[in-house]
Amino acid sequence: MLSRVAPWLASRRDGSAGPAAGLTVRVLAGEDTGALLDLARQDAVANVFILSHLETASTAAPTAGGASIFGVFDGGSLLGACWAGANLVPVQLDPELAGLVAAAAHHAGRRYASIFGPAETVVALYAALEQLGSTAQEIRADQPLMSIAGPPRLKPNPALGFGQPADFDRILPACAAMFEEEVGYSPYLGGREYYSRRVKALIRSGHSLVHLGPDREVVFKAELGAVTADVTQVQGVWMNPAFRGLGRSAGYMAGVVVLAQTLAPVTSLYVNDFNTRARASYERVGFRQVGTFATVLF
Repeated sequence: MLSRVAPWLASRRDGSAGPAAGLTVRVLAGEDTGALLDLARQDAVANVFILSHLETASTAAPTAGGASIFGVFDGGSLLGACWAGANLVPVQLDPELAGLVAAAAHHAGRRYASIFGPAETVVALYAALEQLGSTAQEIRADQPLMSIAGPPRLKPNPALGFGQPADFDRILPACAAMFEEEVGYSPYLGGREYYSRRVKALIRSGHSLVHLGPDREVVFKAELGAVTADVTQVQGVWMNPAFRGLGRSAGYMAGVVVLAQTLAPVTSLYVNDFNTRARASYERVGFRQVGTFATVLF
């Protein structure tokens, strides 16, 4: 494990000076929380994942589950950071510094399911990890990051509401179906319990959005995967195949915006560039591109 008190010294392999020279990388601790917050708030939409964590945990210290946050320092100044849990999530990390974080993440000996975040940094992180022996299953290098502030342009579907604990047994299969469509394998690999707990937690926290049809089947669902006082990030958008092609998706997404904005004024999401139908639907609702993400799946 990478010690919090034994930082990595940054240098080029040939010993020459460069962008990394003189910098250090270490695991952040509780006393670094203020600096991390200041860093992440430079882009509240792109960094909603880490800001959501900090609003919940109130600390940058490693979690009980073993997740930690690497910070790149120039003396006492925090230049960039990267969440390292089940996934790697860069925070205001310059691509030129990605190799330092990749080395620290690799040395920690943890397996990561994905890297996601601002595209240039994600690609740079993977390039460095690839040199250290990691191999991606898939690289999605162009994912428009979109957001909307204010009411949607379309009338929201009034049938959409917040998921209820009593509906967990109906919502879970829909979530699993969406996951498998998106990444190509079941979320139950390695055990059903972890994924089930995650879905239950989203429902309990009021971050599950769903429409159940007359037979109580899920017609449409989405989740707010990250929530702060300023921004929510929509994830897991899924329409039951029996109801696709009927022109309903934009109305449901307008409903997502209305419900999400009861929690925060800005609603965001990121979408694969090749998913032209979804992008067109989001644009009809009023989402506009504000950045570009990438995702590397291992």
